[in-house]
Amino acid sequence: MQLTVREVSGLLNISEKTVYRWINQGILPAYRVNDQYRFNRAELLEWATSRKMNVSVDLFDEPESSSAPLPDLADALQAGGIFYRIGGTDKESALRAVVEHMRLPEEVDREFLLRVLLARENLQSTGIGDGIAIPHVRNPIVLHVMRPMITLCFLERPVEFGALDGKPVYVLFSLISPTVRAHLRMLSRLSFALNDAGFKDAIIHQAAREEILNQARRVEATLGQGSAHNGRAS
Repeated sequence: MQLTVREVSGLLNISEKTVYRWINQGILPAYRVNDQYRFNRAELLEWATSRKMNVSVDLFDEPESSSAPLPDLADALQAGGIFYRIGGTDKESALRAVVEHMRLPEEVDREFLLRVLLARENLQSTGIGDGIAIPHVRNPIVLHVMRPMITLCFLERPVEFGALDGKPVYVLFSLISPTVRAHLRMLSRLSFALNDAGFKDAIIHQAAREEILNQARRVEATLGQGSAHNGRAS
C-alpha cells in the first residue's frame, strides 16, 4: 500500500522533482516515514482521479494477493443497484436518499453510514467533475458488509457538491467494500471506467441499466488487456 517517490513518479508519469514540488506545495497527499516520503495507493488513486490525470495502468494493479476472488465492476454495480430520479436538494439530502436506496444488510445503521459519508465529504469533496461524485467511507470495513458493491444513483436535480470544476453533481457512485483490498479494486475499476468514452457517455446520458452493465463489462475486458500488455513507466 505504501509507495515511494520514484514509484509515484512512474505511476503519475511525472518527474521526481515534480513529486517533491507538489509535496512541498501541499498538493500531493504524502506521509513522512523515517525521513522519507511514502504514499498510500488508494489515496493517490483518489487524488489522481479527482484531477483527471492520465496515470500508468500499473496504478490499477492489485497490491495485495489473496485467494479470495473479487467481483468485477459490473458485478459490483449489479450488487449495489442502479437507480434513477433520486431526490435531494443539497449534498446531505441527496446522500441520505442514496443511502436509503443502498442494498445493505438489515443490521446496518444507515444513519451512521450517512454521518460517515458526510464526514468524508467535509474532509474533501468526492465530486470529480462533469457532474459525477464517488462518495465512499474512508474506512472501507466500517460496515462489515460481505461483498463489495457500487450503488449508482442518478439525481432528479443536480446539487452543489463542492466539485473541483465547480459544476453541480447529478451522478453518484457510492462504494461499500468489506476490505481495503476490495475497496482499492473497486475504486480502481471505476476510475478506469470513467476515463473510457463509451462508459462515461452511458453515464452522462443516463443509459438503461443493461447498457451501463454492458459497458462496464467491456471496460473490464479492456483493463485486463491493458494490464497484460503495458510495461512499467520509467
